[in-house]
Formats: sequence, C-alpha cells, structure tokens
Amino acid sequence: MNIGDKCPEILGLDQNGKELRLSDFSGKKLVLYFYPKDMTPGCTNEACNLRDNYERFLSMGYAVVGVSVDDEKKHQRFIEKHELPFPLIADTDHKLVEAFGVWAEKKMAGRTYMGILRTTFIISEEGVVERIIGPKEVKVKEHAKQILGE
Repeated sequence: MNIGDKCPEILGLDQNGKELRLSDFSGKKLVLYFYPKDMTPGCTNEACNLRDNYERFLSMGYAVVGVSVDDEKKHQRFIEKHELPFPLIADTDHKLVEAFGVWAEKKMAGRTYMGILRTTFIISEEGVVERIIGPKEVKVKEHAKQILGE
C-alpha cells in the first residue's frame, strides 16, 4: 500500500468478532496502525501513547484502529489491561497485513522469522492513504505527536 492508494473496504474482525469496514469511519481520517504483538513493551508503549491522546484525535476528526495478527481473546486482554478506547483488528489470516505490505521477514538475535513491520497509515476521509509512518520512523512513546505533526 502506497500513498495515493485506496484502502480496502473490509478491514477485518475486531476484538469482539465485529467486522470493521472503511465506511464505518466515513467523514473521519483513519489512523490505521500495525504493530507486532500485544503485551510487548514497545507495542504497549505505542498503544498507551495513542490512548493517552485519544480525545485529541477525536477532536481533530481522527479515528484510531490497531492491527496485529494476535487473536480476539489476546486483543480483549490487551484492551482491558491498558484501558484502550479504540478497536484492535485480529488479522489472524494475515489478509490486511499482506494487503498493506507490512508482513515481512524480520531478524532478531540471529534468527529470521515472519512478522509485522511497525507501520502507521493515515487514511483520508475519502479512504485514500495520504501518509505513511514507516518501521524505522515510528517512535512508540511519541507516536501521537508524529501522527498529528507536532
């Protein structure tokens, strides 16, 4: 997925098994952020930073949705533990992560594996990708500022 591309209509199932669609966010900019795994330090810092700034996002016309390949139950625990006010898509079939090009080979501690490249897509009210904050750019503790351009 690149700047100028149209976002798919069907995003996936959230933590409650409800299908989320792009049209659910009509009239809002959508912050669609992809993160590797629930309950890990970096992902928790990122989610809590977005949570702490959630009211600002809403007041500026944004909706926020997180995506990982964790299942619905793990998402529910993550949301409850950290009081996250936004939905998390359980992309267990990898459809969305592959459509957005964030499922890739990663290396850590000498081993190679497939995983999510931490990436955020800002999608316009018309459903078009207008900005991408890539894996090497995301600052988990200051991500809201990055998104809002502060």
